[in-house]
Amino acid sequence: MGDAATRPAREKTFGWRLLAALVIPWLLLAARYRIRDGEKLPASGAFVLAPNHYTNLDPVTTGYIVWKLGRVPRFLAKASVFRVPIVGPILKATGQIPVQRQGGGTQSLAAAGRLVEDGLAVIVYPEGTLTREPDLWPMRGKSGAVRMALEYDVPLIPMAHWGVQQIMPRYSKKVSLFPRKSVEAIIGDPVDLTPWRGRPITHELLVEATEAVMVEITRLLEQLRGETAPLERWDPSAHGQTETGRF
Repeated sequence: MGDAATRPAREKTFGWRLLAALVIPWLLLAARYRIRDGEKLPASGAFVLAPNHYTNLDPVTTGYIVWKLGRVPRFLAKASVFRVPIVGPILKATGQIPVQRQGGGTQSLAAAGRLVEDGLAVIVYPEGTLTREPDLWPMRGKSGAVRMALEYDVPLIPMAHWGVQQIMPRYSKKVSLFPRKSVEAIIGDPVDLTPWRGRPITHELLVEATEAVMVEITRLLEQLRGETAPLERWDPSAHGQTETGRF
C-alpha cells in the first residue's frame, strides 16, 4: 500500500478542493450536519465504509461527511445513480466506480481494490440500492463490502445517517433547499470480521458476515432515530420487489 502517513494530505488534491468549494456551499445551504463519533473514521490508510442507503442524494451528503472528517470519498455506486441530475456529474468528475446491473461486480471489485492498494477510502452501500423497507430501515445486504474487506484485509467501518430524505425523498430527483434541514450521521467501530477472516470465501460465509454488518448499521441508525427497527429484516424478494443492485 501507499505511505499511509502522508496519504490523507495527497488525497485532497487541488481538483478535489476546487470541487469541494463548488459543492459544499450548496450542501450547507440545504442542511446542518451533525457527525457523531467522527474520530472512529481512520485518519489514514485504506478502509471500506458501509453506510445505509435510502435516497439518491446519499452519495453527495455521505461524501461531504467523509471529506469533513479529513478523507476523500470514493464510491462503488449503482450505475443508474450516475444518471441522476447533480449527483451523476459529480460522481463522474471525481472518478467514482459504477456498478453495472449485469456482470459488473467482478470488475467493480477489482477497480475498488486498486484504490484500497493505494491506501484510500472506498464507500460501498451494502444494500446495493435504495432500501425497499417502507420506513427506510436497512434491508437485506449484499456481499460487496464484506468481500472487499476480507479479500484486501482492511477495516470495514459501519455508518448510519438520517435526514437526507428531507432534502431529496426516496426515488425523487427533486432537491428541497428551503427550509434548511438537519442531517445526522454516526460512525461505528470497525465490524469484527475475525470469525470469517482466513477462511475460504463461500456464499454462506459472505451471507453471515454481511448480516453482521447490517446489524451494526441498523443499530447505529436506531441511535440516530431514537426508534427500534423491525425485528425481521426486509427482504425485497419476499415481497415481490425487484432488486437492481448487483454488488
